Amino acid sequence: MGEDNRTSVTEFIFLGLSQDPQTQVLLFFLFLFIYLLTVLGNLLIIVLIHSDPRLHTPMYFFLRNLSFADLCFSTTTVPQVLVHFLVKRKTISFAGCSTQIVVLLLVGCTECALLAVMSYDRYVAVCKPLHYSTIMTHWVCVQLAAGSWASGALVSLVDTTFTLRLPYRGNNVINHFFCEPPALLKLASADTYSTEMAIFAMGVVILLAPVSLILTSYWNIVSTVIQMQSGEGRLKVFSTCGSHLIVVVLFYGSAIFAYMRPNSKIMNEKDKMISVFYSAVTPMLNPIIYSLRNKDVKGALRRITLK
Repeated sequence: MGEDNRTSVTEFIFLGLSQDPQTQVLLFFLFLFIYLLTVLGNLLIIVLIHSDPRLHTPMYFFLRNLSFADLCFSTTTVPQVLVHFLVKRKTISFAGCSTQIVVLLLVGCTECALLAVMSYDRYVAVCKPLHYSTIMTHWVCVQLAAGSWASGALVSLVDTTFTLRLPYRGNNVINHFFCEPPALLKLASADTYSTEMAIFAMGVVILLAPVSLILTSYWNIVSTVIQMQSGEGRLKVFSTCGSHLIVVVLFYGSAIFAYMRPNSKIMNEKDKMISVFYSAVTPMLNPIIYSLRNKDVKGALRRITLK
């Protein structure tokens, strides 16, 4: 095979979610609404947890980390998407694209680990209530949160390094609305097999391993709850864990679909819709699910508004 003499790509052009001007205006307002809800909802949870001493518990410590990750996750993509809905040429520099991938993977993978940690916290609270305060000490919580961010950083480093070391020459049109490895690999001017295998291996570590831990935790929780005598206690546990499970199914389901499949050379509309789900919709839903289904958060909101 001869040497590829095409110049290296310095910027990428997005095709976006739609080419129709009217649809783009509608999508602009929809995404603006989603982003405002995401920012306000997650900021509200962070402020409530910080200001209300009753929420200074392990579960809310992890929830505050999750809300911060959601804020970063959404802010990395949605503002740029909003601008691109209003302009004809949707471009991003190679450096900007690289930065977007690093931050997206860092906060996204951290969120994967945090959701697993939160399921472990619920498992200890329900299955070992008498030992909860001795197991989930503040220092243990700090270590678990730090470990989540460290694992996110590691996966981000590996995936980004393997993705960006590939040559990108000639074709610079991405059939997507933001930069992420599955979309970028389709433009690579070299064989992507080793990069795909690295991303798949990291997916096993940061997606499948946490999902296994979550399923094990909830299997034990359900087994314990079934044996409970109190109907009210049963309802409270199912309410708390139910909200967590909704988040887990939405987030992991869409992420596994995007990152754990063989990489085809064509990005279809279904792939883009799945990306909308975990990049924009899930970060918006997290605070809504946790606040609307949780008496503690609603109580804290009432106390702060009555001050």
